[in-house]
Amino acid sequence: MIGLIAGTGFSEPGFLGETKERVVKTKYGTVYASLGNDYVYVPRHGKRHDVPAHLINHRANIAALQAFGVSEVIAATSVGSLRKDLPPGSIVIPDDYMQLTASQTFCDSKALYITPSLDAGLRDRLIGAADDLGIKVRPQGVYFQTNGPRLETRSEIRFIKDYADVIGMTMASEATLSKEAGLRYAAISQVDNYANGIVGGELDFSRVSAKAKDQRQDMKKILVRVIKNGVGR
Repeated sequence: MIGLIAGTGFSEPGFLGETKERVVKTKYGTVYASLGNDYVYVPRHGKRHDVPAHLINHRANIAALQAFGVSEVIAATSVGSLRKDLPPGSIVIPDDYMQLTASQTFCDSKALYITPSLDAGLRDRLIGAADDLGIKVRPQGVYFQTNGPRLETRSEIRFIKDYADVIGMTMASEATLSKEAGLRYAAISQVDNYANGIVGGELDFSRVSAKAKDQRQDMKKILVRVIKNGVGR
C-alpha cells in the first residue's frame, strides 16, 4: 500500500477516488487519515489544515502510515524557488535534501545511524508518470528545510541558495523519519513562489497559499498515475 502525505492545496483526497475516514491512535499522537482501496492519505497539517509547520507531529503521521501497512510514502509539498530559472508553477522531483536544524526522530532510547536519502525507484516512477502524461518536471533538485512558521530573511536566502534549489518547511523531517521506519519515501514539489529576495517584491504568505490551491492539477494527475499503478517491485 502507498501512503500519501500532502498539505497546501490538498484539502481533500477525493481526486483519487472514494475514501473512508479513519482516526489512528499511535504512541506519538492521534492522526486523521483517509483510506482508499490502494492508498492512505494523511493531511500533514491535520484534518482542519490548521497545524503550522513547526508544530506538525511528523512522528505520529509516519507511525500512522506504518499502522496501515504502508511500504512507500509519496509526499506532495509546496516550495519556494531559490533559482530564477525555476519559476512558480514548476514541478520538482527532489533527489536530495538538507536540514541543518534538529529533526524529529524515532530514536528515543537507542541511536539509529541511518543514511538519509530519497528512494530512487519511487522517484523514477514519479518522473516516468510525468513523462507519460506529457507534464514537464525538473527531475532533480535539493530541498532545504527550515523550521517555519516564518518565511526566511533575504540574508538567509542569499546563503541557502548556494546549496539548494527549493525551500520548504516539512519534507526533510518526513524523509528522515520514513527512512528510520524502513519506508521508501520520495517527494513531488510544486514551486508556488520565489524565495525572499530572489526577485523583486515582498512575499505575502496568505497570497502564496491561495495561489497554491489553483496550481495543483498537474501534480494530482501524476499522483493518480503512480498510486493507481500500485507499489513498486
